[in-house]
Amino acid sequence: MKVIKIIDEALASEDRIKTVIQDLKDRHQAIIDGLVTDSIEKTRAFQAIDRLLKMLERYYFGISFTREATPRMHDIIAVSGERMSAMILAAAMASKGMESGVVLPEEAGIITDGKYMDATALMAPTRKNLSLRLGRKVTENKILFVPGFYGISESGEITTFGRGGSDYSAAVVTAGVNADLLEIWKDTPGFMSADPDNIPQCRLIPELTYEEAAELAYTGAGILHPRTVEPVRQAGIAIAIKNTYDPDARGSLITSQACETRTIVKSVSYTRDVSVLKIHASGVGARQGILSEITGAVSGSGINIKSVVTSQTCISLLLSRKDASAAHDCIQAIHPRPFRKSSCRTQVALVSVVGEGLHLSCGIAARCFTAVSRANVNIEMISFGASDAAMYFLVHEDSLDNTIQALHDTFFNIPRQNSPSIAAGLVGDG
Repeated sequence: MKVIKIIDEALASEDRIKTVIQDLKDRHQAIIDGLVTDSIEKTRAFQAIDRLLKMLERYYFGISFTREATPRMHDIIAVSGERMSAMILAAAMASKGMESGVVLPEEAGIITDGKYMDATALMAPTRKNLSLRLGRKVTENKILFVPGFYGISESGEITTFGRGGSDYSAAVVTAGVNADLLEIWKDTPGFMSADPDNIPQCRLIPELTYEEAAELAYTGAGILHPRTVEPVRQAGIAIAIKNTYDPDARGSLITSQACETRTIVKSVSYTRDVSVLKIHASGVGARQGILSEITGAVSGSGINIKSVVTSQTCISLLLSRKDASAAHDCIQAIHPRPFRKSSCRTQVALVSVVGEGLHLSCGIAARCFTAVSRANVNIEMISFGASDAAMYFLVHEDSLDNTIQALHDTFFNIPRQNSPSIAAGLVGDG
């Protein structure tokens, strides 16, 4: 059972806390028994896990007593899994005669902006800390495990990087110590030209630019945390995506300069985690402050705005689907109301066509729209030009499969096969 899910157990009743803690203890002891052969290292690992679980138990009882799980407490609890994993891995390596150790992010000095559950690393102080603190501990023969997923604020509070944040942690550490390469191991071949669940005959993308990888991560490729690219891009460090089930396979390499393909387009991606909040008002572009008033009300309520598309009569906010209703309530509460009416759509999907240089390539947009039109799909909204490497548009959720198939057929022209999917989903709901 995940440590986060136990928060709900604690809020429901304290009666289950001791049971789930014992379950966690039994599971981790079984893992240690299986991986750690040296008796001394095994005892150390047992003791370290036991101390951490006792602390977790106190947190859960505290949540049960106060009837509240704050974002701060959520983050404190969430990092426990990464910590335990690092402890066990270090013990397993040590039991095999390898020099190893664990350096916690707070010890390494990974400093964040202090935002709970969605923090961002502050690279200037982090780089300085990592150079000083890790530099003394890293040797050619030593393996250091740094738990991912979190850092600490400037005031010393634990703050997590959000879902998939361990990739981002790895990028922060890689850039901070100025490593030669960031390797990220996944259970997939690498970035693909589409989601294999939709397009079984899709192909591996052997090389991508930073921009292309970032766009794919944003639009649903769960292979990377959306912010992973930025720290290493600034440092000029390449990212290699490798497959844990096939270590010798090529994988995908992300650099500043990747080879161009014949069609420019490298992947067709999508996400269903999107909704559109439309605010109708006359003369939007001529009315000073209306955009900031609306976006301020939404973001001020803690809701992330994915994108904004405007015309002279309408402001469209792209949001996560789970935030649609709350965002609509936010703008309805604005007084005096600066718009005529508003509406919210959730039965949509965001499709992206990704490839460096799209905006400079004549005819790409026309081929996209022709392909979608021939598939009898209506495009509801278009965004083109904001990125050098991606074009976005919205379609009704029911039309998503036909849209992806039509676009992939157009740009990759791979004969369809009836064989099963070659890998787990790479590009989809992240």
